[in-house]
Amino acid sequence: MSSRHLTVTSTRLADLLDPWQHAADPTAAASLPGPAPAGPSGPATPAYRALADRIRALVLDGRVPLTARLPAERGLADRLGVSRTTVAAAYDLLRSDGYLVSRRGSGSWTALPNHHPEPPTRALVPSSITGIIDLGVAALPGPGRPLHRAVADAADALPAYTTAHGYHPAGLPLLRETIAARYTRRGAPTTPDQILVTSGALSAWVLLLRTFVHPGDRVAVESPTYANAIEAVRAGGGRPVPVPMADDGWDLPAWRDALRAASPRLAYVIADYQNPTGHLATAETRRALVDAARATGTVLVVDETCADLALDTPPAPHPDHPAPVAAFDRAGTVVTLGSAAKSFWGGLRIGWIRATPELIRRFTATRAGLDVAAPVLDQLVVHYLMADHEDAILDARIPTVRAARTHLAAELATHLPTWTHRHPPGGLSLWVRTDNLSTTVLSEAAARHGLRLAPGTLFGTTGAFERHVRLPYTLDTPTLTEAVRRLTLAAAETGRARGDGGLTPAFTGCVA
Repeated sequence: MSSRHLTVTSTRLADLLDPWQHAADPTAAASLPGPAPAGPSGPATPAYRALADRIRALVLDGRVPLTARLPAERGLADRLGVSRTTVAAAYDLLRSDGYLVSRRGSGSWTALPNHHPEPPTRALVPSSITGIIDLGVAALPGPGRPLHRAVADAADALPAYTTAHGYHPAGLPLLRETIAARYTRRGAPTTPDQILVTSGALSAWVLLLRTFVHPGDRVAVESPTYANAIEAVRAGGGRPVPVPMADDGWDLPAWRDALRAASPRLAYVIADYQNPTGHLATAETRRALVDAARATGTVLVVDETCADLALDTPPAPHPDHPAPVAAFDRAGTVVTLGSAAKSFWGGLRIGWIRATPELIRRFTATRAGLDVAAPVLDQLVVHYLMADHEDAILDARIPTVRAARTHLAAELATHLPTWTHRHPPGGLSLWVRTDNLSTTVLSEAAARHGLRLAPGTLFGTTGAFERHVRLPYTLDTPTLTEAVRRLTLAAAETGRARGDGGLTPAFTGCVA
């Protein structure tokens, strides 16, 4: 079953639309052809047009996935308390603008105008061009002296390991013990045989996909989510099934519905400072996600790459920060991914998997066809960073990242005041909604000004989030100031090229 067969029920769509009669998207309404009829105090939006505008906004923002089947006209009309004629006219308008495709006897499903569902690549790749300000990758520089000391300690310890072949398929025992103890301190009791050390968290995700997913199998993912995680699903022949994020975090009814309807082999979530939205899942949400996955026999894969980057509260263990999702699992439903890249340095390609000992043995066997083992020296460096320097590194860099977040938000408020975002309690980026600019076009204009952007379409499965952009605050404040200056120029150029700068019914979706 493809995502096309996922159905949005009348009740579910009505909940997403509420209150559609008073909250129709004004930017979407402005893009429709023809004047609105005049009311007693100015132009009034007809009910069918307001309904169409709101559905269009839900599609563009990924709240209703592309290729999802919409409810029948009569059922939605009854649920909204309007005439069937109103819903039929709204659906007709969406069809004429390319946001809805219908087939007699099969129903209607969401689409994008002139949309190409499989672009050549949607991966995030760092820029190597000199002079470019790269806002496409959310990663911090190395921590300086603590990293140098850890490297020196690792070099001193290395001779004891060079007398053998150097392959440790499950990871160095020393590092496995360190990572296990780290989970135990944070509220998820763990033994070393529950840890597999990998060459980064993305490599760990690829290993899970190779173990569990066959061509055509479905994998549930947040929408939006980490772009390279989606690419890895596609590269392995899997079918990503998007589950829309709500404005305030995880939409639990949508997750339950998707897991029941799609029966995915895996579900991928980022519970700690979700990439790109920055949301932090509550303890109740974590428990509910575990319960929903267990009920459908789905393996819940939790990416904790950004778990250390708590900017407004201390990280776990702390009363204001939930325990790891694995702490809510008693049946082996959860597999956790971790990484040294965001906490310490991306140049250390070390990640890990936490799972049951049985699964760790299975993953280790599968790994033989991938990279065999992670580098010994890098594993030693990460051990010493965790054992001797972790608290000092985070204590030093968290205030700097917090200040950069505040600075970037202030620069956007000054120079692009119509753009909006929610305040993220942690992580490394803002998920910004433009004033109806196509960020695919914006990214092309930004490149001409020496600025690299990650348009919102990269973070969706089928071209949604065209008017969103992820903006990391991982650079120093002078560079962020210059980045916003270039971004403002690119936005003005994009607006001039489009007339009013907005999305029109003919926009072509993702071209990345």
